[in-house]
Amino acid sequence: MGTITHFKNLYVEAFDNCKPEILVVLLKAYSVFSAIMILMAVYAFMYRAINGFEF
Repeated sequence: MGTITHFKNLYVEAFDNCKPEILVVLLKAYSVFSAIMILMAVYAFMYRAINGFEF
């Protein structure tokens, strides 16, 4: 659990005192979008691996 807290602290500190505010919003949205895409790729790979890579 300490690792998750550490990553959260790094994420929050990365955007401290960052200007302009619209850039902060865009970067946060992009980071969430990227995390979702990575999770989808991992899910797709695991699904294919479990089902024998059949298309």
